[in-house]
Amino acid sequence: MLDWEELIGACSGCQRCSLGSTRKNIVVGRGNVNAPLLFIGEGPGEQEDKQGLPFVGPAGKLLDTLLDALEIGKDQYYIANVVKCRPPGNRVPLDDEAEKCLPYLRNQVYLIKPRIIVCLGATAMKYIVDKDARITQIRGTWIERKGYWIMPTFHPAALLRDESKKILMWQDMKKVKQRLDELCQNKID
Repeated sequence: MLDWEELIGACSGCQRCSLGSTRKNIVVGRGNVNAPLLFIGEGPGEQEDKQGLPFVGPAGKLLDTLLDALEIGKDQYYIANVVKCRPPGNRVPLDDEAEKCLPYLRNQVYLIKPRIIVCLGATAMKYIVDKDARITQIRGTWIERKGYWIMPTFHPAALLRDESKKILMWQDMKKVKQRLDELCQNKID
């Protein structure tokens, strides 16, 4: 496994797939690298590609508002994506692109050592939980795997397109907050 500096360098020079030739910036992640909570999204959008940070566009602003409302502090989470480069036109990453980028994500998980992983949307759920699962069927359920508590939920961008999903994501994220509080309390005790 690579340390953070090596990982960022490897991502910066990556040409494993065609996304490396179309990006403006790599988007490795943002947040506390020792956080108990890891959010994983699909891939960078236009604003993320410009700034080199994940979830800084409209979906990111919605996620930040949600985290603030739940009183989940910036020191408690890290945000990453399945792919580190923006797919053209914000399309869903192709399987080949995601598969070539997953070692970087696995390295991030290894370095962060989160207690909870939240899969934001179907793409993250596909590569983290089960390629055949449906986000509408398993969102909001806990999956324990390899010492991690995993919660699939909707991607914030889906809420911008369909407001009826807001209450469901709110319910999911309340479960995340409760589990986070329990795990952090147990760590202190």
